[in-house]
Amino acid sequence: MPGGLPEREERVSMELSDEVLKSMEVGMAFRDYNGRISSMDFHSRATNYLVTASDDESIRLYDVQNSMVVSLSLCPHKEYFVSGSLDRTVLLWDQRAEKAQGLLHVQGRPAVSYDDQGLVFAIAFGGYIRMFDGRKFEKGPFDTFSIGGDDSEANVIKFSNDGRLMLLTTKDGHIHVLDSFRGTTISTYNVKPVLSNATLEASFSPDGTYIVSGSGDGSVYAWNVRNGKVACWGSTDTEPPLIKWAPGCLMFTTGSSELSFWVPDLSKLGSFASVK
Repeated sequence: MPGGLPEREERVSMELSDEVLKSMEVGMAFRDYNGRISSMDFHSRATNYLVTASDDESIRLYDVQNSMVVSLSLCPHKEYFVSGSLDRTVLLWDQRAEKAQGLLHVQGRPAVSYDDQGLVFAIAFGGYIRMFDGRKFEKGPFDTFSIGGDDSEANVIKFSNDGRLMLLTTKDGHIHVLDSFRGTTISTYNVKPVLSNATLEASFSPDGTYIVSGSGDGSVYAWNVRNGKVACWGSTDTEPPLIKWAPGCLMFTTGSSELSFWVPDLSKLGSFASVK
């Protein structure tokens, strides 16, 4: 089907051979781990399910046959999580159960996120953010926010720690900050667009005052949510880095070809220079 996804996926059987083995290459990679993957295993019967554990204390479940998950968010206070997939579905999971507890069909690649209370989750696609009550998601969104005409593919959506703000990044290099209650756009920042196989990552500081974001040229940018750009750091990488701000700390990490920890240089901070 030109311009969209095929309505039916054709499956073929294939025997492993020297030629088949030599032809293998990476079909998709997930690089959003904050530590080394320490173990992983497929389900013994439902072999399309893969679970991973890593040094960042996360446990993740993937449906490698049907979903190819592109967005994942854990509920902060319960055993639930929500995943968005390339097949234009959003699944709600209970970590104690083998099968998904809910299914939503969307009209684009979804970015998903729970709020800080774990009661509401947001799904972004097609220029809009749709807000769902996690306890009655089957009734549909209770509110829908426009992203000011930016219908570029959604990459990442996140809530600030206090739940008052949301940020959304899109493939065209836009970072939007919205009021999560009213849906009004507070600010929009622009970086170089990312390639089709890359993700534009961004993160709130713990107090929600700043945003750190990657860029399509590998650079890292920081903005004050209210006042605009604060800093920019160049890079020799050509892909946007993963970015995570450490909770409650003056430190954020970036991951691309290497993992970097960013902390203040006190010698450059004037009155702090003499602090021992």
